[in-house]
Amino acid sequence: MKKDIIISLKGSQNDGEDKDEIELVTEGLYYSEGTSHFVTYNETEVTGMEGTTTTVKIENNKVTMLRSGQNNSQLVFEKGQRHICSYETPFGAFAIGITSNILDIDLTESGGVISAEYQVEINNNTSGINSFHLQFKGC
Repeated sequence: MKKDIIISLKGSQNDGEDKDEIELVTEGLYYSEGTSHFVTYNETEVTGMEGTTTTVKIENNKVTMLRSGQNNSQLVFEKGQRHICSYETPFGAFAIGITSNILDIDLTESGGVISAEYQVEINNNTSGINSFHLQFKGC
């Protein structure tokens, strides 16, 4: 059964010189299939990805962020693991490495919280430390 939720998402990108932060509050849907849980929402102009739908798949110790529409990507977050992921933009597609230093998942009957801190590699060059904090609860 799908439930309407309110999502609060905070993200940051830190390349060592500059730190960019973004915050989004939006409506979305929550549902589960087997042992996996899903949060889905539409990106807005605030995130710079208007026309993109994001689905967050939550498993035991792994989170996969799937984006489709204007921007397509599949980012995998698993603490202590490096994953090669695909990232497509209107300017072209490329592979990036995601290494998660922190991944905390807390799901309850009324909602959940996911926090991650991770490094991004493009062409084997680390581009900085990023993080996101996603919190959701029923409407």
